[in-house]
Amino acid sequence: MKTTRSFIFPFLLIAAFGFFLSSCKKDRQGDPSGDSASMQQLSKDEIQMEMASDEALNDVEVMLSGGSTKSTTFWPCNATIDSTGVVNDTITFYITYAGKNCSETLERYGQVEVKKRVGEHWVQQGATVIVKLINFRVTVVFTGKSVTLNGTKTFKNVSGGHIWQLWMGVNSIVHRVSGWVQATFDDNTTRIWNVARQRTFTLEAHQKLVMTIDGFGTADEYSNLVIWGTNRAGENFYTQITQSVVHKQRCHMDPCSGVKIHQIPAMEKSATITFGFNDNNEPIQGDECPTRFRIDWVKGSHSGTIYLPLH
Repeated sequence: MKTTRSFIFPFLLIAAFGFFLSSCKKDRQGDPSGDSASMQQLSKDEIQMEMASDEALNDVEVMLSGGSTKSTTFWPCNATIDSTGVVNDTITFYITYAGKNCSETLERYGQVEVKKRVGEHWVQQGATVIVKLINFRVTVVFTGKSVTLNGTKTFKNVSGGHIWQLWMGVNSIVHRVSGWVQATFDDNTTRIWNVARQRTFTLEAHQKLVMTIDGFGTADEYSNLVIWGTNRAGENFYTQITQSVVHKQRCHMDPCSGVKIHQIPAMEKSATITFGFNDNNEPIQGDECPTRFRIDWVKGSHSGTIYLPLH
């Protein structure tokens, strides 16, 4: 069976994240010694990887939801969907990408494989599929920056239900993603990271979608981990979410609030990432959307604060 879809919008607009280093300032408003460089790079790499991963998982969710006619649940643009026959109790689907997403903000190539048990429906509480990323390359059209993902994840519908049912009275939908991913960046640097990421979907005023991210992983003495592994500098790192990271559709799914902490214990380095700042490096207020985020970094006896743009 082979199906081709080229409709309008996928159910979730993932904002194209392109991070640029800000210029250094004196005192605690910069890093003249370069001590925070790896922390800045890790922050950018992590968000780039999460953006690409979400792009695939959103399409998997839409496919498993049956392509409802709700305006937020169209099938992926510039992609073909194939399925195999049943082997034992499992059917395998393939999403093959060859072009831009529906909003034309991202360009996708490669393949996503989804293994699902026959008779288990995604709407059911606890329904689980295995998602394999195969040379899945995502390029941000605006910046030209890309990342290629390979890896295997377990994708679980913790709450049951479909995301489009939020517009029909369901209070929340909870998904959990766990596994590993190999990320290859533009400079051909390759790293393998562990992932334990919970996504909770709700609605706010005006029926706009909200995605709240939490970490549920544990490794060594760390808990609430969302991702951990080795950064581009070859340093072992651990990223915890200490305050849920909230993305809002009305702000193009940019992170509007929340706190992450990057730990690199062997190098005595850490960085606290706080989301939700405007162009004046002030916390956003009311319905204001963020444009920047803050990094408070520590390396040994050195420390500083840097604000970086979201795009």
